[in-house]
Amino acid sequence: MRLAPAAVLLASACSMSHPAPSAQSPVSLAIVNARVWTGDPRRPWADAVAVRGDLIAAVGSSAEVRKMAAPSTRVIDANGRMLVPGFHDAHVHFIDGGFRLASVQLRDAKAPAEFIARIKAFAATVPKGTWITGGDWDHEQWGGELPRRAWIDSVTPDNPVWVNRLDGHMSLANSAALRAAGVTRATADVAGGTIVRDAAGEPTGILKDNAAWLVDQRVPPAGAEQNDRALAAAMRYVAAQGVTSVHNMGTWDDLATFERAHAAGTMITRVYAVVPLAGWERLRDTVAARGHGDSWVRIGGLKGFVDGSLGSHTAAFLEPFTDAPGDTGLFVNAPQDLYAWTAGADRAGLQVIVHAIGDRAIRTQLDIFMRVAHENAAYDRRFRIEHAQHVAPSDIPRFAQLGVIASMQPYHAIDDGRWAEKVIGPERIRTTYAFRSLRASGARLAFGSDWFVAPPTPLEGIYAAVTRRTLDDRNPDGWVPEQKIGVEDALRAYTINGAYASFEEKVKGSIERGKLADLTLIDRDLTRIAPETIRDARIVMTIVGGRVVYERGAGEGNSSPAPR
Repeated sequence: MRLAPAAVLLASACSMSHPAPSAQSPVSLAIVNARVWTGDPRRPWADAVAVRGDLIAAVGSSAEVRKMAAPSTRVIDANGRMLVPGFHDAHVHFIDGGFRLASVQLRDAKAPAEFIARIKAFAATVPKGTWITGGDWDHEQWGGELPRRAWIDSVTPDNPVWVNRLDGHMSLANSAALRAAGVTRATADVAGGTIVRDAAGEPTGILKDNAAWLVDQRVPPAGAEQNDRALAAAMRYVAAQGVTSVHNMGTWDDLATFERAHAAGTMITRVYAVVPLAGWERLRDTVAARGHGDSWVRIGGLKGFVDGSLGSHTAAFLEPFTDAPGDTGLFVNAPQDLYAWTAGADRAGLQVIVHAIGDRAIRTQLDIFMRVAHENAAYDRRFRIEHAQHVAPSDIPRFAQLGVIASMQPYHAIDDGRWAEKVIGPERIRTTYAFRSLRASGARLAFGSDWFVAPPTPLEGIYAAVTRRTLDDRNPDGWVPEQKIGVEDALRAYTINGAYASFEEKVKGSIERGKLADLTLIDRDLTRIAPETIRDARIVMTIVGGRVVYERGAGEGNSSPAPR
């Protein structure tokens, strides 16, 4: 099967960006006495790795690697701890995540009173007129009642408030924010979105999906300096979680932020910078003009949306929600638009990556992928469906048949599993986050977090995929336990499959000679412990391009700039 233009350029850019250091140059780093899970099926386990420059020089025994060490080599004795390829987070909103680290924290607010108190306390720390954003609240924490602007108006008289639910598909505005946006009872409904209103027709402050743009466009944009600080914070944070590469589902402004950091030599996280699907022509022209970038900042992917989310009741289902019999969710974009964008981008050799959560949304996008693959030339296109949360049983085999990557976030399973059954009933949950069924059908799974929506912590993600024990610990044997997968399958989804999902499996994602020296050291062997204890594991060290960017015990936020 011939490669798409995108795949060819990605592969060639990687190889050209990393000339092999001379075999005569000293080994810069040696990790010995480790349980090395390589991700390479030809040699799954080893006990030592040597690094020369930014590449892996050798994988083998400790005795072999020690012989390669010079006086200048840093030798790390792993003391039997587990070394794995650097974790890939295949779905993040990276700049937003960095901003969230300094925003009001509402995710674990367990009652309306606590929700209100936290916003009040945060408002006291910022100047009058400053917009209060972020939050990541979860109304399921207090039983499912949606917050209203009346809750917070009295405690935020001087600040517009625009705080989102943790899934990013609905947000709460206080009255000041609604005034700034000109949203009143007379405001017309928005296609692909919802303005929630009370019995009198007044907006409650909750806006869902496309309706959120009414307020979003009034929020003052962050400047370059703020974005740069957010990126630096995000990179430090994920380095401490063992993450070496991320796929950013973002904007052209995000890309500009990554490129500034790359030019300054401060990148410590590799980024596949995905931009909006509707503007695929701009990416086509950009790639034609300057290629796909290098191993630090890469382009070539386009992100679109079919529907909303389960928690916001905006995911598109074939049958109504169990708790809302008249509601089947909504499409954020019309199928004809999704087809036109997908077809055009695919003809240009660009990777199409589409958010689809409900079974109707997933089927719609699979149909579009099938049509486009039939109409366009055959090549290694690697279509992706992001989330793939609620798959109709008959659609599960289609992922493998069509070569569509299921880009999923295991943490969502143990989060949503606390309440999903009341929303979609006992039958549909059987193929919700269907890791095992998809894997058994031959589909390739790539795992991520969806940060800021969920924490960018692969160890928690592996725990979630392997145990499916919900966050409330009410499912000790696992929520829908037949969908559990093994530790090594989860590791592959966080490493080599993540690299594959961005056409980079030839240069990273496994521990093999000649690949990038992106490595993560864990304090225990995840394959030899009780699955329920995986969440207790800790990252000891994170290495990107042969350089230690995080070391536990060396100070929180320990990091170094990228090698130049």
